[in-house]
Amino acid sequence: MDWVSVLFLAFFQTAAPGPEQPIAYSHKTHLSMGMKCKDCHENKDPGEIMGIPMTAKCMTCHQSIKKDSPQIAKLAEFHAAKRNVPWQRIYQLPGYVFFSHRIHMEKGTECKTCHGEVAQRDKMFKEVGIAMGDCMECHRQNKVSNDCTYCHESRQ
Repeated sequence: MDWVSVLFLAFFQTAAPGPEQPIAYSHKTHLSMGMKCKDCHENKDPGEIMGIPMTAKCMTCHQSIKKDSPQIAKLAEFHAAKRNVPWQRIYQLPGYVFFSHRIHMEKGTECKTCHGEVAQRDKMFKEVGIAMGDCMECHRQNKVSNDCTYCHESRQ
């Protein structure tokens, strides 16, 4: 495959519009108010994933802030029904890949490295590639091992 085809495929694999979400949510709005990713996305032990906030966390502010907004009314309905918002995932690694958000954060990796310019987005979409080659290139640039068993379980 020539390099033009590779670039074309890489662009369309990463710059696809995000899925419709059950509630319109703007990272741009929330982050512009001084909030940080970790304010909503907790990294519970063992540190592999960044959690999606429960409605109770959102309602801490939205009991009074924009409570008359149709989107916040939807949020309040989920909260009253004790249901999580059924957010549609944007990024998903295969189950056979070991990835620890905590290890990456401890090494100084910023969220935007893997998730793009979230602070500028009113709607999330996959804008950064997370295929094996993308991860390996980042590891090369940061002088981190690209040994198979670094990210994959060894098969015996």
